Amino acid sequence: GEEHYNCISALHKSMRGSDENASLYWLARMLEGGEDPLYVARRLVRFASEDIGLADPLALTQAVAAYQGCHFIGMPECEVILAQCVVYFARAPKSIAVYKAYSNVKECLRTHTGPLPPVPLHLRNAPTRLMKNLGYGKGYKYNPMYKEPVEQDYLPEELKGTDFFKERKT
Repeated sequence: GEEHYNCISALHKSMRGSDENASLYWLARMLEGGEDPLYVARRLVRFASEDIGLADPLALTQAVAAYQGCHFIGMPECEVILAQCVVYFARAPKSIAVYKAYSNVKECLRTHTGPLPPVPLHLRNAPTRLMKNLGYGKGYKYNPMYKEPVEQDYLPEELKGTDFFKERKT
């Protein structure tokens, strides 16, 4: 019932708050109460990107490994795998920069009026002669061929200069 959602919320908030003891408590309460360990593992995968993100990019690897470990061996042996992951997440630095930036991109798309801007010609693939003749891919600078990053626009003209990582005005 509702306690299922209350406990997963408490686990998330404890990890967010970097409280490893509370995180372990809520995890154990769920597992000892019969919660599906794969449900917890799936929630940890989401947490890794949503709450830790780029502050520790290895968090996602930890979460996926925990999910796979739980899938391979099941309960009760997988409880220590989940416990390790939960403590790792509680101790990890946190960043919601990517989560917020992606939300800003979605908001930009939802509030756009009219047709969406076309993909700039230089970013389009040109697998045929006709597409090349139409200018697809013309002027594209293939970054690996340069020692330094190249100056090149990647957003449509209408969005030039947009920074989705900055707070958007509502």
